Amino acid sequence: MTEDNSILENQEGKPKISFGRILAWVFVLALLGVVYIQLAKSQQGTIEIGAMAPEFTLTSFEGETFDSEQLKGKVVLLNFWASWCKPCELEAADLEAAWKFYEPRGDVIFLGVDWTDTTNEANEYLEKFSITYPNGPDLGTRISQSYRTTGVPETYIIDKEGVLGRVKIGPFQTYQEIISMVDDVLNQ
Repeated sequence: MTEDNSILENQEGKPKISFGRILAWVFVLALLGVVYIQLAKSQQGTIEIGAMAPEFTLTSFEGETFDSEQLKGKVVLLNFWASWCKPCELEAADLEAAWKFYEPRGDVIFLGVDWTDTTNEANEYLEKFSITYPNGPDLGTRISQSYRTTGVPETYIIDKEGVLGRVKIGPFQTYQEIISMVDDVLNQ
């Protein structure tokens, strides 16, 4: 009794390879490639201190535009926050007090980057905590993606040349902690 191999082989006895099977394998390999790239991106962590900070443009809720290239020559404290974030509330008063300390100098700017809020929610938060330094929405999460933020609050302090000087994941515990980190970058 002989087996019928006609399903697996063509007339010359060679294995059949269907277009559908090739297409399925190409699809599976492409899908695995996409999954691998996304996993690699998600495991990159924060940007390395000493590296050039990613460029960004932030338009404040008042309509003023802040471009990282134009901010060179100033130390930039970039704080990612959200209105629903309880740890953000804990640091809000200290950030505002530190901003009031540095604002008259002119060589330090604080920028708040609102992460995933509506404009009304964000403005209510800013009013509730009497925040006066510029804040704007992260439209399309472009800025937070380029800084690889994983949550809020996160703060990046950029030196006058555009190099990342310090990173704080989580809320500042005290006003003095903010002053210390900004001064470290100012004195580099």
